[in-house]
Amino acid sequence: MKLLTYKTTTSEPRLGFLHNNQVVDMEDFGETVNFPLPSDMLELIDMGLEVIPEINEFLSEIDAEALAEVSYSMDEITILAPIPTPRKNIIGIGLNYTEHVAESARTLDTTGKLPQKPIIFSKPPTTVTGTNTNILLNRKLTQQLDWEVELAVVIGKKGKYVTKEDAMEYVFGYTVINDISARDCRREGQWIVSKGQDTFAPMGPYLVTADEVENPHNLNLSLKVNGVEKQNSNTKFLLFNINALIEDLSTVFTIESGDIIATGTPSGVGAGRSPQEWMWDGDVVEATVEGIGTIINTVKEI
Repeated sequence: MKLLTYKTTTSEPRLGFLHNNQVVDMEDFGETVNFPLPSDMLELIDMGLEVIPEINEFLSEIDAEALAEVSYSMDEITILAPIPTPRKNIIGIGLNYTEHVAESARTLDTTGKLPQKPIIFSKPPTTVTGTNTNILLNRKLTQQLDWEVELAVVIGKKGKYVTKEDAMEYVFGYTVINDISARDCRREGQWIVSKGQDTFAPMGPYLVTADEVENPHNLNLSLKVNGVEKQNSNTKFLLFNINALIEDLSTVFTIESGDIIATGTPSGVGAGRSPQEWMWDGDVVEATVEGIGTIINTVKEI
């Protein structure tokens, strides 16, 4: 199921799902079929992935006219980030594609050695923004605004010391994140100023539930700036795959429902190019993950 957070011209943010190219309001749908459902993505995730087959069963039985009464056409709504305000910082994974390790060593303060364990950083909830919104460029802070397309994993239940073998049982679904980075804001090896500025985590457009992604380790991911392709790879080249990341992260700290893991970016970032390339006011960046969707954002100088 493709889930989304949306709003209309007259509503606050609402939870919905795609069906026949329309957006069905989740809470209103629940009322129609007499099965209480929330209006918030995090509340739905808290219900567990097992709620999705139940929703699909009700969907197969509902009268078309009744469904139409709780649905919107795509041009009636604005898509927001799937989780507009995460409960905690987004968990970022650095240097998780081999070729990106190499390009980072050429131009940034990294060694070029393959990490022996996942490199973990975080992005505050205020970094999150949706598709068709602006990425804010503060030139007092950075002259090196860069892009990073990533597959993001959304955790569905609490876990500690999760094994690789059991890791996928903790995944609720997947979305797309563009891990925007200000390369000249790294401070003595610390990344949060580089990664954590407002709007530096465009996310969406949908949260696709785990049951609809046959193999998250074989998804194409790509990125364009002003229509020109800059990144093109596949999640099969992850250095630490999703199972390994969940095992490692849950050893370090308890993972919880609604946690978001940005799994890393492949090569092709601006910092790794010769000459280096950066994003400037008016640039349009498109980040795509196969089967999940595309997020489109415009750089706006402030």
